[in-house]
Amino acid sequence: MKIKSMFLAVAALTISATGGLADEAHEVKITADKTQFLYDVKEFTVKPGQKVKIILVNPADSVNRQPHNLLIVKPGKKDVVGMASNAGLSDPTFLTEKNAVPDSEDILFHSKLIQPGQEDILEFTAPEEAGDYPYLCTYPGHWAIMNGVMKVAE
Repeated sequence: MKIKSMFLAVAALTISATGGLADEAHEVKITADKTQFLYDVKEFTVKPGQKVKIILVNPADSVNRQPHNLLIVKPGKKDVVGMASNAGLSDPTFLTEKNAVPDSEDILFHSKLIQPGQEDILEFTAPEEAGDYPYLCTYPGHWAIMNGVMKVAE
């Protein structure tokens, strides 16, 4: 019983000293809508430098059988990366080997291109600089409405 009490005391001191668990990740599940090219989460907020875990889900459905991905890009660069994804169709490897991820220095993090009935986990450390970081699906034509914002703020 003493060992358990000591463990709880150390855990309490660690949590109070750090304001929370040091390696606690912000986890968000983002699901592609079955009938429209939309994400169910349009916005979420993380702290600068916080670990982030995004679970991207593309539900199986007999009507809409589209693949989707999720890219997080630099502030103000959603349209630039989106247009690059449309141009990606000229590359025969864009939808296969490249997972519909265009070549761009504006992309910070990205998932794989997932088929209906699949999911992917994207883990990264949020940027240190506060701001609004757009996320979007870069399967050609999706990005204009299939997007959201990861806010980095204290």
